[in-house]
Amino acid sequence: MQIIYNLSIYLYKLLILIASLFNHKAKLWLKGRKNIFDSLHLKFKNNTSKTVWVHCASLGEFEQGRPLIEKIKKTYPEIKIFLTFFSPSGYEIRKNYSEADYIFYLPLDTTSNAKKLIDIVKPTAVFFIKYEFWFNYLNALKEKNIPTYLISGIFRPNHYFFKSYALWYRNQLKNFNYFFVQNETSKSLLNSIEIQNVTIAGDTRFDRVYEISQQTKEFEIIRAFCENKKIIVAGSTWEEDEKILSSFDFNNSKLIIAPHEIDENHLKNIETLFKKKKILRYSKANIKDVKDYSILIIDNIGMLSSLYKYGSIAYIGGGFGSGIHNILEAATFGLPVLFGPNYKKFSEAIELINMGGAFSITNESDFRDRMIYLDNENNLKQASKICKNYIENNIGATEIILKNIVI
Repeated sequence: MQIIYNLSIYLYKLLILIASLFNHKAKLWLKGRKNIFDSLHLKFKNNTSKTVWVHCASLGEFEQGRPLIEKIKKTYPEIKIFLTFFSPSGYEIRKNYSEADYIFYLPLDTTSNAKKLIDIVKPTAVFFIKYEFWFNYLNALKEKNIPTYLISGIFRPNHYFFKSYALWYRNQLKNFNYFFVQNETSKSLLNSIEIQNVTIAGDTRFDRVYEISQQTKEFEIIRAFCENKKIIVAGSTWEEDEKILSSFDFNNSKLIIAPHEIDENHLKNIETLFKKKKILRYSKANIKDVKDYSILIIDNIGMLSSLYKYGSIAYIGGGFGSGIHNILEAATFGLPVLFGPNYKKFSEAIELINMGGAFSITNESDFRDRMIYLDNENNLKQASKICKNYIENNIGATEIILKNIVI
């Protein structure tokens, strides 16, 4: 199995090389790893401080690791943070994150790369976030007796670790010193394969979104746009989501759209969908005239998490694709949340639907029905309270982790 795993790593690199001929993200993946060990040597040659390594697959996992990073920096300011990403989607957006001292792509998970990186960085503790299982790195860390933790882990019965053929993979999990998981199911599954070093800490994203709600930015143009109207904030939307939104009559409310992709073609497509409405891009808005528009497109990155405080209802994109984006950022402000049908992998979505704070839709008719339901002030207040309480009842994972680790 070790040989098969290593072959799969090299095959993955070959596929990336082929994809880079026509795919921008694949090009970035390769470019970011070019001469990476020379860069690591240069950055770390004079480092004499303790270094904690946090690895995230992409942007979503970063948001789960971020509360822990910032808590470590606050509690142990002398410690350096080495942050790595697997995906360009995370690295390219967070490569200038101020709380990390070193930010890199993760070199490909080969035996030699793992040993080289650990010898250069010399981490005193390592945190992998949620789904990241790179077995050559885990073996190398175990050989060096470096404490290694999985944070905000989540396991499901259909995961390959729990298949009859997966003994080798299960054994690799034993290279972790400790697992901090999100729920009882994950703990029970790990216990079933004789892994007992597990604590249910919850999801660190709750800590992050709650903190955001306490430290939001003010946007005068957004405030002027809202003009005391009911505001629907549509975050991280894709084309299917925007088609659904465009089918609704927003005469009694206003819509803020923050699309997942902000390339020119996508922005023009949104404008075409809403051509019968008064629609404006944020980059072209001014305080004096913005109130005259009913739809505002956010054509930049970084504002969304603070925009929800201006809203009454949130629509979260991705549910007609591979899965919904972050609904907790909206729920922390007490916004009822709507999204498409592909949400089953997200426990927070399932729980909020069951509680009455979130609603899944499959078509334009569903969306209209839910909007009519939430137009009732009592229904809106009840769903809002459910969402806000849900966040407040689930904060604290970061503190649990920090009390149970060695760094």
